[in-house]
Amino acid sequence: MKNEVITSVIKSKIYKVRGQLVMLDSDLSEFYGQETKRINQIRNRNIKAFSKEAFQLTKLEWEELQRSQNATFNMNRKYLPWVYTES
Repeated sequence: MKNEVITSVIKSKIYKVRGQLVMLDSDLSEFYGQETKRINQIRNRNIKAFSKEAFQLTKLEWEELQRSQNATFNMNRKYLPWVYTES
């Protein structure tokens, strides 16, 4: 039962952007117990490793994602979110 709940929570945090299944940097940071800033610092320090697995949303993509989902996103972000794929 607990695994089903965890799986359900994870699935609810997966979105389709640019034809790929992705997770927001803020959702990953929540799962790993880190600040979003820390997740993105790791990406910046390992840019070659993440070149195909991460991309930053455009303003239009971010607005469309907010409109299309029944979820509440942090609207007070200073920067557009990065998303991470499974690749």
